[in-house]
Amino acid sequence: MGHTVGCRSGGVRYGAPRFRRLPAMTDLEHRLETLAAAASDPAIRMRRDLHQHPEVAWTERRTTYRVAEALRALGLEPHVRADGTGLIVDVGTGPPRVGFRADIDALPIQEQNDAPYRSLVDGMMHACGHDAHTAIAVGIANVLSQIEDLPGSVRLIFQPAEENFPSGAEILVAEGVHAGLEAILAFHVDPSRRAGKLGLKAGPITSAADKITIRLFGPGGHTSRPHETVDLVHVAGRMVVDLPVRLRAEIDSRQQLVMVFGRISGGGAENAIPTEVEIGGTARVPDPDLWRTLPKLVERLAADIAVPLGAGFELDHRQGGPPVVNDAAVIDVVRGVTEQHLGVESAEETHQSMGSEDFSIFLQDTPGAMIRLGVGRADRTVDLHSATFDLDEAAIETGILVGAASLIRLLGT
Repeated sequence: MGHTVGCRSGGVRYGAPRFRRLPAMTDLEHRLETLAAAASDPAIRMRRDLHQHPEVAWTERRTTYRVAEALRALGLEPHVRADGTGLIVDVGTGPPRVGFRADIDALPIQEQNDAPYRSLVDGMMHACGHDAHTAIAVGIANVLSQIEDLPGSVRLIFQPAEENFPSGAEILVAEGVHAGLEAILAFHVDPSRRAGKLGLKAGPITSAADKITIRLFGPGGHTSRPHETVDLVHVAGRMVVDLPVRLRAEIDSRQQLVMVFGRISGGGAENAIPTEVEIGGTARVPDPDLWRTLPKLVERLAADIAVPLGAGFELDHRQGGPPVVNDAAVIDVVRGVTEQHLGVESAEETHQSMGSEDFSIFLQDTPGAMIRLGVGRADRTVDLHSATFDLDEAAIETGILVGAASLIRLLGT
């Protein structure tokens, strides 16, 4: 039987497994579909405006202004943070109260797309879909603001600096923006999944990511006489190659760990051995227990490499947030909503990735879930953080509908 999105007959969604029946939709659920469809066009316009005017971490003042302007036009009262980056807005009155997090920052990447809404800012672009997350959150506010007798309140959190280290979530959680929430949701766009599909997983769905900087020190010298000094470039090369290998040998072979260095700097002349070389990279682990012990392990192994070669070293190991761990009950709610509105086949199981997400910091205090929102385009397969990343804007309506319906259902659980 062919699959037609949105086709229903007597409570049966075509494309679902044969003989499986979903409950008939209520009048409110039908209305949510109508409202989400109406909210999608202005949300797409907002997404394109934000895409043209990207702002990186802690500079998102125009973005914040545009979001606040759109929310006030809906009759809502947004509260902008003191530094002008990020805001919160409540829809309805509670308790109960649930939340939705949208990140608003862009990346320092030069866009290489030729879309009419491509970035107008040199060296910056929305290469991770935060413009879509933000537009969807405004669309959700649009829908919820039109629901009479909302059974509680929804707090929409527009968070700056997700891509930063330390991240915006850490700051906003310290400010208490999530206080009193009984559950919280977030989307993350997924270009490997087509629009209309959502990736769901109870339990861990991302990994922890630590930022590692190692500074190596030596007396320096002439490249004609490396035996009379400490060849720091050689030491740095050994560190880059050997440290990840030694880490792997120290942990259970069933555990995952990815350490990759993305930066090496030092020296200024071809014939001079430098006195300082710095290398920087990340270490990513999906296991929370391994993540907690990683700094001491990295320090010991770095010393085992540097000290016998005569180099001094300093380790700056900055731990990011822990893995995102989705609450099973919240995932069940989102799965039910997705199946009800989009069909059973639209709720897909997904995997735990090695990527990181600071949404995990909200989940230390509040049960919630991060959902992978399919945005893959038929004409390209491009990963996140690519200079040619773009998304299928049909996903925006999907995000508004599933987000709004899930939040309402969470209020009733």
